[in-house]
Amino acid sequence: MSQPASLPTHAASAENEQRERIKTVVHANADAAAAQLAAEIAALIRSNDAAGKPTVLGLATGSTPVRLYRQLIRLHREQQLSFKNVITFNLDEYYGLSRTHPESYWRFMHEQLFNHIDIPAGNVNVPDGMVPRDGVFASCRAYEDKIRQAGGLQLQILGIGRTGHIGFNEPGSGRDSRTRLVTLDALTRRDAARDFLGEANVPRHAITMGVGTILEARRIVLLAWGEAKARVIAEAVEKAPTESLPASFLQGHPAVSFHIDTAAASELTRIRHPWLVGTVDWTPALARRSVVWLSQQVKKPVLKLLDENYSEHGMADLLTEQGPSYGLNIRIFNEIQHTITGWPGGKPNADDTHRPERAVPHSKRVLIFSPEPADDVLGMGGTLRRLIDQGHDVTVVYQTSGNLGVPDEEATMAAELVLELDRVSGSAANPGAAFARDVRQQLAAKAAFDGDTPEIRKLKGILRRGEARAALQACSVAVSRARFLDLPFYEKGRYRQFQIGDADVAAVTALLREIKPHQIFATGQSSDPSSVPAVCFEILRRALVATKGESWLNDCRVWLYRNPEQAWEPAEIEMAVPLSPRELSWKIQAIYHHKSQRSQIPSVTEGRHESWQQAEHHNQTIARHYDALGLAEYEAIEAFQRWHLS
Repeated sequence: MSQPASLPTHAASAENEQRERIKTVVHANADAAAAQLAAEIAALIRSNDAAGKPTVLGLATGSTPVRLYRQLIRLHREQQLSFKNVITFNLDEYYGLSRTHPESYWRFMHEQLFNHIDIPAGNVNVPDGMVPRDGVFASCRAYEDKIRQAGGLQLQILGIGRTGHIGFNEPGSGRDSRTRLVTLDALTRRDAARDFLGEANVPRHAITMGVGTILEARRIVLLAWGEAKARVIAEAVEKAPTESLPASFLQGHPAVSFHIDTAAASELTRIRHPWLVGTVDWTPALARRSVVWLSQQVKKPVLKLLDENYSEHGMADLLTEQGPSYGLNIRIFNEIQHTITGWPGGKPNADDTHRPERAVPHSKRVLIFSPEPADDVLGMGGTLRRLIDQGHDVTVVYQTSGNLGVPDEEATMAAELVLELDRVSGSAANPGAAFARDVRQQLAAKAAFDGDTPEIRKLKGILRRGEARAALQACSVAVSRARFLDLPFYEKGRYRQFQIGDADVAAVTALLREIKPHQIFATGQSSDPSSVPAVCFEILRRALVATKGESWLNDCRVWLYRNPEQAWEPAEIEMAVPLSPRELSWKIQAIYHHKSQRSQIPSVTEGRHESWQQAEHHNQTIARHYDALGLAEYEAIEAFQRWHLS
């Protein structure tokens, strides 16, 4: 039985971990974490097998544990790890979904794990999402009884949602809650919208193990990948337990650990503000970050910070080493000021000593990679237009068709439009109309949650191409400068289940060698590794590795941009491109052309769910941060960070 949540049992093993109430292991990447946990599970299974005892595992669903399951499948195939004596209990299931439903967790677990190992069918347990409403309570009690009869959970695997939920224990779930029917949080449903081809199709309820049920497991491991989970991880690990953040109740467990990648760890105090938990090496980057943080804490511009501000906030050693405050303030102010440029491709015939980009060559070959149509204008629509206006040779590369993100209603309207044009024109034999008619019939015959036929996906891809071209024209980009790669991993896959192939890397490698760019703009580097942006960035990374040593790459810089749901702190920004009110308006107009994506982006920012609203808010917030630091006041700013292949 776990200890009270008010008495965290974790004792920090290092000075810089002193604020962490849960043992948190930061891995280089998700695959490294998954491999380590898979080895632990294998050791547990083999130990129990040798003792003649079953192994009882609690398993999770979603994109987070997929890498773990791939590792377990590998161990089964390569090292003959047997699951014949393993009993599993899944955390949750959507209520109202049959086991054959493509988004049911029963089906997910069989596709991702059970169909590939030798676990007996009778040893697999997933809550029943189809039990009649008046039988739910008894079914949940029976599930708990079955766990106890199996000897209790020896190891429980967890993911974490952006609301802080574990299983489907949404904010408000009590520490002693048991397996039950719950109502899903609005953000949780929006996060699942793409899996269900629209938020309206996402179930409103689920059956989940309770927090109390989870805490009875003898060992608990929580996995998290990507920067979108960083804030909630830091709060669950470092703040006091609260019902508003169910994962924080794990603090009271005697054998719990979090295994996360570097992106998910980015908000931990030891990573974000290491000077608050120990001595540090005051590198230029860390000094800038700490001074910006201090400015935000005391709500003073950088140039107005005083010695006592530093001393009162644990930064006296920085003053001793690099002070006094007057000179330190000026240095940091200048560093931040030098990130601001109206010339993202470099200003010709100018001293570029303190500019983010080189002055030469004057006209650069620029590749802008957009994982899905709309990512380019959402993240850097203003900068894209600026690069065109300043004479650079810009090519926008849409790595995927984006057809998985188009609701059926949008495709139906597109088909109807083609048919209406055909009726108006009166053409006798129009192949386009015949295609649209077939697609309309397929859409009408499509059952809820059925996968798209190849014809439907083709039409949806055409729809997104049209939106992308219209958005480019709004940014003054000729449509001939767009490349649509339609990478195979996306066309053959589905969300959360993408697999990179050689053809994906070969397509991007060939494009790099054709263009030989001086600048590359890309996104996805710190996203969840199963997401489309992260997969696309990994493909680009592999392509750059394949071209390493080629002369053009030595003269190429890679700049990272982010979507509106992610933000760099001002101290992390290496190139800040200001936008005037008119330029921001142009950007919003470009985003607005992606009509099929309206309300498709889950948001945690002040209820802003429309993509253009999020982008506007994001860029204006960056500008306000710069203004608060004492820099010039701008309407909006797009931010970039340089990335190095090494």
